[in-house]
Amino acid sequence: MRTRSAGLALVFLIASSALGCADVWGSLSAGFAYREAPLPPAQVRLDVPYRMDDAAHPDKHRLDLFLPDAGAEGWPTLVFVHGGGWTAGDRATNVLGLEPNRNIGRFYAARGVGVAILSYRLQPEVTWRDQIADIADAVAWVHREIAREGGNPEALILSGHSAGAWLAAWLGLSDVPLARVSIDRSIVCGLVLVSGAGYDLEDEKTYELGASRPYFEDLFGDDDPDWARSASILLHLDRPYPPTLVLSAEGEPEKFRRQGDMLFDAVVVRAPFAKRVVVPGSNHQKIVVSMSRADDLISDSVLSFIGETRCRGSAG
Repeated sequence: MRTRSAGLALVFLIASSALGCADVWGSLSAGFAYREAPLPPAQVRLDVPYRMDDAAHPDKHRLDLFLPDAGAEGWPTLVFVHGGGWTAGDRATNVLGLEPNRNIGRFYAARGVGVAILSYRLQPEVTWRDQIADIADAVAWVHREIAREGGNPEALILSGHSAGAWLAAWLGLSDVPLARVSIDRSIVCGLVLVSGAGYDLEDEKTYELGASRPYFEDLFGDDDPDWARSASILLHLDRPYPPTLVLSAEGEPEKFRRQGDMLFDAVVVRAPFAKRVVVPGSNHQKIVVSMSRADDLISDSVLSFIGETRCRGSAG
């Protein structure tokens, strides 16, 4: 396992070598944090289409399911959205045979939590609104189908990393995306947001801390002069708020931590339960890898949050 982790770290190092020293070392530490989580193949369903219409993308409109032991019933499902700056990434990302996103599925399923790992279409081929619509379609599919596998369709906990956290936040905190697919947002009984970006694109302090306004305008502009307000989930919150866990890494740029602080401050006053965790010794890359590492503050925090969250139809 140590040899495979070192190999992953080396590839991360090479792949990120053009991004600057901080990102190189962040990727290196992320590689060494990886530990493969075992799960029997019979508990895995890969490449499941969540859209099958004529306009469906042949790969991006798919998800992977990771299931608890056969015979278990009524378990919650963690619906995880990968990051990648809205322009990159996939549920099936594979480096030297190692799968950081799918590993999250194996890890939590082995601990009694169903997991759906989503893909979605990427910019610039589609807009940010299309990306939100993709996640809504995937969540609607999980809500319709997860009971067939033994899960509780009213116990969906949405999660994501970086841009994926932004997408998960839109589904969990605004009525609009799920209403489009005729689903009530109450099926979202929790949010786990990991190192999210772009929650409030009007926040000047975030740009002072190093966020690139041209970068975000290119992603969200769409010929909309009010793009920053239109794409900021913190300016479109609908009550009630679900229980929310907001995770950040102590070693990532302050612009990420500030956005996490702002989201937490917005929901904590009215969410039934909200918790903020800033993880020492971690960074923007390592924190998502550590979600599937046993006996880690990050994975322990997520498991504790899921265990404490009470969803409709859950036992206890």
